[in-house]
Amino acid sequence: MNADRIVHEQPAKWIERLARFGYAAKGIVYMIVGVLAFQAAFNWGGRITGSKGAFRTIANQPFGNFLLFLVGVGLLGYVVWRFVEAFRDPEHRDSGLSGFARRASYFVSGLIYASLAIFALRIVFGSPSNSSGSGGSSSQQGVATLLSQPFGQWLVGFVGVAIVAYGFYTFYKAYSTKFRRKLKLAQMSLKEEQWSTRIARFGLTSKGLVSVIIGYFFIQAARASDPSQAQTTEGALQTLQQQPYGAWLMGLVALGLIAYGIHLEVQARYRRISPAR
Repeated sequence: MNADRIVHEQPAKWIERLARFGYAAKGIVYMIVGVLAFQAAFNWGGRITGSKGAFRTIANQPFGNFLLFLVGVGLLGYVVWRFVEAFRDPEHRDSGLSGFARRASYFVSGLIYASLAIFALRIVFGSPSNSSGSGGSSSQQGVATLLSQPFGQWLVGFVGVAIVAYGFYTFYKAYSTKFRRKLKLAQMSLKEEQWSTRIARFGLTSKGLVSVIIGYFFIQAARASDPSQAQTTEGALQTLQQQPYGAWLMGLVALGLIAYGIHLEVQARYRRISPAR
């Protein structure tokens, strides 16, 4: 009986380690995007970019390909965890309509980060596609594909509404501090708990704002049946930069993205992860 127990526990522990590695890798990507955007806001040598631009930045550092390989593998670990959440419901969340929607969002998130992980690994292994295309252009190609389908404008509009809804849900998480329920707070000191909560609320608020702007772009692309209007993080940051006091506004949001990355690192260390059902 003990042997059977060990056999069943080992894969679960392996998934947990992959998940933690994945949260850490995802956090690194957000921190790099935030640092580059903050530098760009005040003309300190950075540039506005998204995840794929962050990958290229990593690749250009000393030992960059090795570091990017670790990030790519880490993101694959995050993908595994998202699919486990989608198909096995390890946290025993409700099984109603909201539960189905949550698990569907985990599956979609897994697909998105799988494509990012593959992109990162293509850069590492010198794929000819590593220097072509940006996050914006790839999303626009996807929107163009959706628009060519029956009811394509409705499909793109639905995606935009879903992204906006996710943004507002992120605001809610920041306001309610529900994210604390998934952390092993007992393992933190009081000061660590206080600062991790503050940083998470700031980061989630910035992440939510970027998501709302991206969703708005997708809705506009649906209304105009124009895929070029669909933008991702890079386009959202550029939009903020073009507003009154844009440098300060984008700089603040960039700091928020760095904070969100730190929040992901905290999750990598302290999140409750239960791979087995």
